[in-house]
Amino acid sequence: MPAPAKAKKRVQGLRDSINHHNYRYHVLDDPEIPDVEYDRLVRELTELEQKYPELVAVDSPTQRVGAEPIKSFAEVRHAVPMLSLGNAFTEQDLIDFDRRVRERLATEKNVEYAAEPKLDGVAVSLLYEDGKLVRGATRGDGSTGEDVTHNVRTVNAIPLRLQGKKYPATLEVRGEVYMPKAGFEAFNARARKAGTKPFVNPRNAAAGSLRQLDPKLTSERPLAFFCYGLGQVDKSQVPGGHSAILDGLKDWGLPVSPLSRVVQGVEGCLEFYAETMERRDGLPYDIDGVVYKVDSLADQEKLGFVSRAPRWAVAHKFPAQEELTTIRAIEFQVGRTGAVTPVARLEPVFVGGVTVSNATLHNMDELKRKDVRIGDTVIIRRAGDVIPEVVQVVKDRRPKRTRKITMPKKCPVCGSDVIRPEGEAVARCTGGFVCSAQRKEAIKHFAGRTAMDIEGLGSRIVDQLVDNDIVSTPADIFSLTQEQIAALERMAEKSAGNLVEAVKKSKSTTLAHFLYALGIREVGEATAQNLANHFGKLEPIQHATQEQLEEVPDIGPIVAAHIVGFFKQAHNRKVIKALLKAGVKWPVLKVRKPKDLRLAGKTFVLTGSLRKMTRRDAKARIQELGGRASGSVSAKTDYVVAGDKPGSTLRKAEELAIPVLSEQELANLLK
Repeated sequence: MPAPAKAKKRVQGLRDSINHHNYRYHVLDDPEIPDVEYDRLVRELTELEQKYPELVAVDSPTQRVGAEPIKSFAEVRHAVPMLSLGNAFTEQDLIDFDRRVRERLATEKNVEYAAEPKLDGVAVSLLYEDGKLVRGATRGDGSTGEDVTHNVRTVNAIPLRLQGKKYPATLEVRGEVYMPKAGFEAFNARARKAGTKPFVNPRNAAAGSLRQLDPKLTSERPLAFFCYGLGQVDKSQVPGGHSAILDGLKDWGLPVSPLSRVVQGVEGCLEFYAETMERRDGLPYDIDGVVYKVDSLADQEKLGFVSRAPRWAVAHKFPAQEELTTIRAIEFQVGRTGAVTPVARLEPVFVGGVTVSNATLHNMDELKRKDVRIGDTVIIRRAGDVIPEVVQVVKDRRPKRTRKITMPKKCPVCGSDVIRPEGEAVARCTGGFVCSAQRKEAIKHFAGRTAMDIEGLGSRIVDQLVDNDIVSTPADIFSLTQEQIAALERMAEKSAGNLVEAVKKSKSTTLAHFLYALGIREVGEATAQNLANHFGKLEPIQHATQEQLEEVPDIGPIVAAHIVGFFKQAHNRKVIKALLKAGVKWPVLKVRKPKDLRLAGKTFVLTGSLRKMTRRDAKARIQELGGRASGSVSAKTDYVVAGDKPGSTLRKAEELAIPVLSEQELANLLK
């Protein structure tokens, strides 16, 4: 029975609607409907096409994963070669590039450049005939690539049919398929859980995904796409500038980088480079530099090509985030909570803009999975301020007679037993305050600004106090004399006197700060404040059962178990008793009922200088009322409080349309 006219009309309407919402989501980054409603539309279309198979079309949104696995990749000859770009590694390299461009164009004026981030993905070519996607190919050697049509069709950001009607009959789009950072981490987490090999980095993941013979496997990979230019096309049908071409591609339903813009001359290029590098670590995808292209197509024609690269474009590379080096040694460090962590000592290497000589191996599970050994050649990665890590061992460079690394049974600092609690990835020293490594870090944490706030008691002084057996627990801090402190290296009488006064001042604190200062595992500032709000006093917290603790907002079984375990330890109770005896005190809090916590669930970000209160006091007051004080703005931020000279945080809040409060408005809210 043929499909009725009503079904035909509904199928076409659903396809148009789904394509429209794909465009809103992937190109404009401005979805109009929630995911659940989008899924309903796709489900209805699928059901109609199953009922009336004659209505199925190759460009239907349901046919993204419709092909059977292929046996091998066919060869694709690029009608217009996919050329590589020359590189600029330094500011001088870019200045020289700009000088050559202006000399060839015989102009002293600033050249307009289209600037855009350089994605660290896989270059592909997409061929559209009469608006339909008919072929996808990899770059290959620039002249010949591989046919990956069956796989690019699975990438939701790539339209199967173009939008509008003014696109050329033949349109070859060039772009980059990439895997977003979040998708990469989630995919690797699933791979580890399933016992399969994870990918090394997002670029490796994108390349591996595009080279699957079975498109169903590719469809399971979280791939995305940005286009950056054209290949084969009738040039009379496209605008005369690269930036205008990108605008046209966006109108036709193809995603382009939202960071792309036209800049003036070399100064504009350098400004764009600095801005993009600053934003790099916050982007949801990897980039390894920026690309500048002379915006005018007529000027591009004049400039032409040299060898296999255009004279009118250059890639300005960021400092490498990955490098090769060798493992000199693997040592075990002991942290404040007793965590025993393997650390790789490296042959120094310049990566991510700095020289790196140490890298984290996270824990024994990771060390075992990666099979890192002394003498190995390894890939090191450093992104922004993230601690450098060993990504992968280059196994074919491994020296002979290397040995697998095992966790020491005794703490390398104090000799106490090292145990690994069931269900945890981290092994821990059982020494507590008898372990000088934990003692130092615990005391530094205790004295920190967000804990007891003992001004002047920094790392150098704590190290000396512990090393000279003057301080062994936080309680010993409160019996320090001016003479003891002045006897330390590089300490004068006046500085020693100031520190004694700071210790005395710190005795007056809050219950939340005191709880946080104790260094209980998993108890951060917000959790400490929730405990203080819920119980009001220290004693009921010390004697609380796990069930009672789980009644506190945001405290689950694991955190509750850590709290119970901490207060069960006799040496911890002894230290708390000594602290109270030394005069540490705080005002008794009224137990807060839910109605008192009027800021519960609200997230605040403070920026700029406040005049009538410190930012620390404002943060503490927000937390007392059940709110959360964050350090950065996101879509989940409820309010930004702007003081004097707020900086870029205020601009971001305005971009995200987040309510901005003045200091007085915050004060009114806190009353």
